[in-house]
Amino acid sequence: MSKLKKNLIVAAVLAAAFAAAFGSFLLLTPQGRSGGGLDATPAAEVLPVRGDSHRLTAPQRGELTVVEFLDFECEACGASYPVVERLRAEYGDRVTFVVRYFPMPGHHNAESAALAAEAAARQGKFAEMYARLFTTQREWGEAKESKADVFRSYAREIGLDLRAYDTALADPRTAERVRADQRDGLGLGVQGTPTFLVDGIKIATPPTYEAFKALIDARLAR
Repeated sequence: MSKLKKNLIVAAVLAAAFAAAFGSFLLLTPQGRSGGGLDATPAAEVLPVRGDSHRLTAPQRGELTVVEFLDFECEACGASYPVVERLRAEYGDRVTFVVRYFPMPGHHNAESAALAAEAAARQGKFAEMYARLFTTQREWGEAKESKADVFRSYAREIGLDLRAYDTALADPRTAERVRADQRDGLGLGVQGTPTFLVDGIKIATPPTYEAFKALIDARLAR
């Protein structure tokens, strides 16, 4: 076995180990495309935050921006959800918390969940669908069959106009909006979820609320 081939095998084993330990990771083919349904080509000009990015908080004088690239079906993202909720409750008047889509190819309903969230955003209820998807993740996550009907029931529960919701799901621009987030993520070096950027710099995901709080406090004190 050649040294190059041996190194590639070791790298693949390490990648799998990190994926199992820290959440969902994107696997690319040699052509640079994912095994899922979304475009895995990085954006030509990448930005951590765009004008249409979904902001969970919008302080008048934001001192810091925290961006999360997430997959609604990712268990690690589900574990981060209550941490982010505590942080934005505490720092919402100083920190801008931004959510960006990064559905992973290994999750059967990740793209569908992202589309549901974006369809809700068309009616001004992104935050409500975001919360609903994460608080119910154990009920639909890891399923092999489509959960589009479940997500539609959430749309009804949060008060969406279902006709407008269905129209948004069928609109190619909704899927393109999800792909745009993923392309920015890839260009920024996102390989798995959740991935956090603080003022545009990718960080290692803090393991606890206390660790994340300490990081934010340190950045705000600068």
